Amino acid sequence: MTFEDFQESLIDSALQTIQKHEGILKELNHQIWSNPELAYEEHNAHQSICDLFEKLNLEGYHISRGVYGLKTAMRIEYRQGPCPGRRVVAFNAEYDALPEIGHACGHNLITTSSVTAFIATCETMRSFFPEKSKFAVRLLGTPAEEAGGGKVQMLQQGAYSDVDACLMVHPMPIASGDPHLLSVATGLAGGFLAIDEVRVTFIGKPAHATAAPWEGINALDAVVAAYLNVSLLRQQMLPSQRVHGIIVSGGDRANIIPMSATMEYSMRSPTSESLNVLKKKLTDCLEAAATATGCELELKWGVGYADLKPNPTICRSYVSALKAMGHHAVLDGSNIEGVLNGGSTDMGNVSHAVPGFHAMFAIPTEGVNHTPQFTAGAGSAEAFKRSLACAAGMAVTACQILVDDTFAAQVRSDFDSGV
Repeated sequence: MTFEDFQESLIDSALQTIQKHEGILKELNHQIWSNPELAYEEHNAHQSICDLFEKLNLEGYHISRGVYGLKTAMRIEYRQGPCPGRRVVAFNAEYDALPEIGHACGHNLITTSSVTAFIATCETMRSFFPEKSKFAVRLLGTPAEEAGGGKVQMLQQGAYSDVDACLMVHPMPIASGDPHLLSVATGLAGGFLAIDEVRVTFIGKPAHATAAPWEGINALDAVVAAYLNVSLLRQQMLPSQRVHGIIVSGGDRANIIPMSATMEYSMRSPTSESLNVLKKKLTDCLEAAATATGCELELKWGVGYADLKPNPTICRSYVSALKAMGHHAVLDGSNIEGVLNGGSTDMGNVSHAVPGFHAMFAIPTEGVNHTPQFTAGAGSAEAFKRSLACAAGMAVTACQILVDDTFAAQVRSDFDSGV
């Protein structure tokens, strides 16, 4: 008997589990959405998720708070069978918000879908497969996706070291080119870009701007020169690359030659390799401005996010499961008007360490991600309903990874070959 022979039964089990817990999942979703918290400060979300599992009191679930050196990271795990040879599937739950505009990227829905998929996977595996089966299902609470790269730090601390596949979904606005579309599996490369950020400080020498300007070294001049240099660089950049920046500070008083001035730049490129080339060109622009003005230059780089490495085998399974449930899902939405692309995520780093899956799903909203209108949409009843549907699809795919040896081998082959 193949996996496809009992896919329908697994779907029914996942949907029944989700329906059983829908009330408490709805409460969790609203709790996180209505209490937005910034990177590494997601204490309420962290507590709410852990409290949910303590309240459910499901047999065999192990709850760990404040793990991997991060106070707002968590690990909740269900294990069956001895550790050697155990196959592991993980789900990422993001829950940080944006300053001033709250959950304008819908991370409350990411948490809800991952928590839901985790429970549905565990309970379905418990029901369908004997105790002698060896597997583990892990829910990872991953702080600071919007800023700070929580998953990058968790990778370094071994959170994914034994993981065979890691899954999550992310909300986007309903696509104008296909309003009935529920989810895009992002099965092709290029949907999410590599990104890095740098804080640029030019250090000069203060002087009286009227009495003795020749005594000073103008850090603001260096900022202006750097800004122009980068603007000229854009003419020779690839169409898929982006550099955008702001001037953070340019001095204190108009009658003082600025001794310090600061900028921030963010840059994106299709791959980490091409991003490194772009970073070198940007650095040359900044160093040229420092040389021209006589300033010193300090660069403080952020936590770089890698491009998202897709896994076509996982994507096909997910789309198949959603279609079997009567939903409209596609592998590639690049030709559909209004499908979100060009963003970046620290899930990209995870996808280069283990086979990864990061689908998009559509919710009704009047604005795109990172707007107040999207915040409102992320809190709607329809958005919650759609997150549960995608969670069911992830749960069925997770079960296939855990029990279908041929499928799991193909997932690994995709990852190793960079398909």
